[in-house]
Amino acid sequence: MIRNITNVRGIKCWGAHTGVKSMRRDLAIMYSEVPAKVSAVFTQNLVIAEPIKLTKKHLQESNYMAQAIIVNSGNANAVTGQQGAEGALAMAQTAADEFKIDVNQVMIASTGIIGQKFPTEEVVDGIKENVKKISENSRAGSFAANAILTTDTFAKEGYVEFDIDGNTINIGGIAKGSGMIHPNMATMLAFAFTDINIDQKLLDKAFKEVVEDSFNMITVDGDTSTNDMASIMANGLADNEMITSASDPHYITFKEKLNELMVHLAKLIISDGEGASKFIEYRLSGAKTREDARKIVRVVSDSSLVKTAMFGRDPNWGRILAAMGRSGVSFDVDKVDLSLGNEKEEVMMMVQGKPQEFDINLVKRILKQSEITIKMKLREGRSSAIGWGTDLTTDYVMFNSMYTT
Repeated sequence: MIRNITNVRGIKCWGAHTGVKSMRRDLAIMYSEVPAKVSAVFTQNLVIAEPIKLTKKHLQESNYMAQAIIVNSGNANAVTGQQGAEGALAMAQTAADEFKIDVNQVMIASTGIIGQKFPTEEVVDGIKENVKKISENSRAGSFAANAILTTDTFAKEGYVEFDIDGNTINIGGIAKGSGMIHPNMATMLAFAFTDINIDQKLLDKAFKEVVEDSFNMITVDGDTSTNDMASIMANGLADNEMITSASDPHYITFKEKLNELMVHLAKLIISDGEGASKFIEYRLSGAKTREDARKIVRVVSDSSLVKTAMFGRDPNWGRILAAMGRSGVSFDVDKVDLSLGNEKEEVMMMVQGKPQEFDINLVKRILKQSEITIKMKLREGRSSAIGWGTDLTTDYVMFNSMYTT
């Protein structure tokens, strides 16, 4: 039996087909039996979808407490004006009425095509019909994971656990995303749930720091969407003594396990990149600061020239170095090491600024693999960063040139 968000105490959910999409599930309902503390991050795009606007408002009004999340897929409810705003509110109000909770305890999200009239009637009727079906069965968790998908080819779920004084702490999550993925929140949704008892400010601190090292370190195509959000709900039903200090060993363990889950989901998103044929991990060490390391990784992983070289199996390591050089980070190129590899093999392309002779056939063999690691070493300090990306393929171009047609 798969372990997922339904293994978190008090979490029930369901995923249903309402007709917004022609065949696949398109409505996810996730519910906590008791109010939960929330942390959330949202798209950095200035064009913001109606559900994001409403969810931000509800969290501010509820002092970052919530009990339900409703997600529709197949329609983004973005750039829909008053009709979309009314549809978003109808989503939240219907769920509140059905669950008999305050409307500001409901978070909502949408994903799909931008600028199309929001199908309020179908979504509202779907909520009314399916709220009674929510379950703590693991199958229900998988239904919810499938219901938030758009161009994804598979559902993205994860689960981790650890103990606090004999109490099992459960953390589960689901995510969607396969295109328009870029740091500073991607075209993605992610919803995590835990039963840990933790101070809300500490929950917020842990979640936002973990997002920086997971969802904000992935890129497929350099775009950022209008609907992106990631959230975590902590309902306290594990009944552990409340965690109130960042120096508490239990807080440190919680953050480590949460990071494990979020990185897992982020990697699943990258592995499902639209048209992608390669999963690429970028590792940088020896930077002066963590921010320098992150900045270089993000620029290199987002370089179209690096992506196309990976797709074409071209060992053109100069593109990597050129992308590093335009990152805005100062470093001495005469100290730089570069390598390409995978789990079994690694080839040094540059050592302390000096190009290395290498076996071109070995490198091409490495680049034929579906998983590639690019390592960069600066020798400027002790900070490091890891990011993940894809290649840029002809399939990606074809898919996105005909997205609505």
